[in-house]
Amino acid sequence: MLGYVTLGTNNIEKARAFYSALLGELGMSELFDNERLYFYGSDPAGPFVVVGGPYDAQAASVGNGVMVALKCEDDAKINAMHAKALELGAADEGAPGERVPGVFYGAYARDPDGNKLCFYKMGG
Repeated sequence: MLGYVTLGTNNIEKARAFYSALLGELGMSELFDNERLYFYGSDPAGPFVVVGGPYDAQAASVGNGVMVALKCEDDAKINAMHAKALELGAADEGAPGERVPGVFYGAYARDPDGNKLCFYKMGG
């Protein structure tokens, strides 16, 4: 079971504004922080999406092949999440649509720091 995933940022205030607005669409909010990492979720027990600066205090960078997938209840929510991400300054990485007919519907974006996000659902 996934506990949390951390996304690095070089601009914590911009990242917090982006993820507060975006994840709020999925019923998540900023639950707590340690002044470096900010934990978003819908339950204090997790799982969480965490944003913050790297522990080593070096610049955050994007991992090639790393992506965070956020489960949505239906195609309409995926479409709305993709549109919201773009509205908040994300870059389009793949418009909403079926990737595997009847099995996987998804959309892709990169947050303002370049971290790749997927909004998806499984099943027809």
